[in-house]
Amino acid sequence: MRRYVVKRLISLLGTLLGVSVLIFLMVHLIPGDPATQILGQFATPEAISQMRTALGLDQPLWQQYVGFLGRLLTGDLGTSLFTGESVWEQIVTRFPITLQLAIFSVLIAAIFGILLGTIAAVKQNTLVDRFVVLLSLVGISAPGFWIALFLIWIFAYKLALFPISGYEGVHSLLLPAITLGMAEAGMIARMTRASMLEVIKQDYMRTAEAKGASLVSLIFSHGLPNAIIPVVTMIGLQFGSLMAGAVVVETVFSLQGIGSLAIEAISKRDMPTVQGMVFFMALIFALTNLIVDLIYSRIDPRIHFD
Repeated sequence: MRRYVVKRLISLLGTLLGVSVLIFLMVHLIPGDPATQILGQFATPEAISQMRTALGLDQPLWQQYVGFLGRLLTGDLGTSLFTGESVWEQIVTRFPITLQLAIFSVLIAAIFGILLGTIAAVKQNTLVDRFVVLLSLVGISAPGFWIALFLIWIFAYKLALFPISGYEGVHSLLLPAITLGMAEAGMIARMTRASMLEVIKQDYMRTAEAKGASLVSLIFSHGLPNAIIPVVTMIGLQFGSLMAGAVVVETVFSLQGIGSLAIEAISKRDMPTVQGMVFFMALIFALTNLIVDLIYSRIDPRIHFD
């Protein structure tokens, strides 16, 4: 196991190096000039030239990348061009909200997705099965902003159970978490159903049934543990993508998380902030995949890593 972790960490360094190149090039392809954004459209060409020199934007692209990579190697994600704060400080301030939102969303998606998918597999080709398949399709297809506005209208405006926008404690994350979790729950339900249908056909399931195992024991003790591995993979990937892709939901609910920070940085063309944030989220995504792989051996003892 230790050797496997070391190999994965080494490969992770190569992946992050490639990610740093892509981030740097993509950010520099964004239209607009940061110097003009900072000084305003009425700034003189001389002032803009001086600002570009101060920011190092007059250097060749490869020199700018070497400086960016050197800062990354020392753990420096850069400094905002507009606020003067380090990118780390902004991430530390905003990341807890996005992390909580992602955790709640994954919990909602996993609980409902696995439960509904299992029920659909057990009740294959019945009305229950068709209803779950339809429900999962609706969850996957419905636009996130539409679900968010609908939940706000019902539970925040009509019933006044939750705040309409902003962060006022953990309870204010429930509606955003449901919004994000609905699509993920639909995908988990479909994956769980397909995996359970394969497991139900196995000989050991028929043997356990012949020995008198109850339906609950048959499904949750024998079937689900063997069907859950591909579902765990999906949940792990979803967790990483939720932290990086909660932009729309954070905007609709006015949550000051990583997503809203990304929108602000991109709109202002704050290159250091955009670069640092995207690199940080890539690192989180890669570490999440590694953790998911390690969880496999805990779920299924037959899986060994060399």
